[in-house]
Amino acid sequence: MLNKLKIALPIVVAAATLSTASLANALGNFYKGKTITITIPYGPGGTYDKYGSSFSNHLGRELPGNPTLIMQYMPGAGGSRAMNWFANIAPKQGYNLLVPLDNTIVNQLLRPKKMKYNANDFTWLGSSNQTNSVICIRSDSGVKKVADMKRIKTVASVTGPASSTFLFISLASYLLDWKVKIVAGYKGSSRAMFAVEQGETQMTAPNWLAWGSKVPHWFVGKNPFARCILQNGYEEDPAPAMKGVPMLTDLIKPEDKPLALFLASAGPLGRGLVLPPGAPKRLVAPLRAAYDRM
Repeated sequence: MLNKLKIALPIVVAAATLSTASLANALGNFYKGKTITITIPYGPGGTYDKYGSSFSNHLGRELPGNPTLIMQYMPGAGGSRAMNWFANIAPKQGYNLLVPLDNTIVNQLLRPKKMKYNANDFTWLGSSNQTNSVICIRSDSGVKKVADMKRIKTVASVTGPASSTFLFISLASYLLDWKVKIVAGYKGSSRAMFAVEQGETQMTAPNWLAWGSKVPHWFVGKNPFARCILQNGYEEDPAPAMKGVPMLTDLIKPEDKPLALFLASAGPLGRGLVLPPGAPKRLVAPLRAAYDRM
């Protein structure tokens, strides 16, 4: 058996090397001396920006010709402005990529007249993160657990009506009978969080990646600045700070769980990259391979 493995392993490695070389050859000099633009559907400073920066810093090295990658920010309407632009107006030659909204499919189904795209028409190159949406609230709001939201009036900051923060808070408020006012219009999760910090609002609901990377100090100590009270996803977020934070699906009626799971579909999409509809099909396999190598 060991001898067979010794023989098989080099064959597998060689096959993988040839496959990678073949995909690289498929691109030829397509990207040599070119610039690829990555569109971010929110403003600078958010998690979409962080992932876009990582892609722009590393993807070019994995592509033949080592193209230059730049980013453009297109905030507005909870990210749907960029989605609509990318589907209908963005150049389709293969030099434009988008970090898509995690709730791309949810928005398309809930707001078909506003969403001028079909998610199936995008070519998805990969996904880099899966995380739960999490509602966290200032400790001085008086809310210590999710049940307190039924009796305490609160104010939430969100980006727009197409954002996952708006949808999650709206659904939780409806299903759990909360007394919450939602203020929309903040340009990205960072500004929504800043509103919480400044006291303009008391809560918001990006994913845990955003909370943990931007304001982890909010949740430490005996008297933390804020506490997380509810999460939504297909399973509990493994982050240590999420231990004991209830899942929305555990607090609602069985007949309402499909609604929560529908919103949770945003989690597996994560932060990735897509090509616009109509982009050359020959670019798909090499770009996906380059994405995997990042």
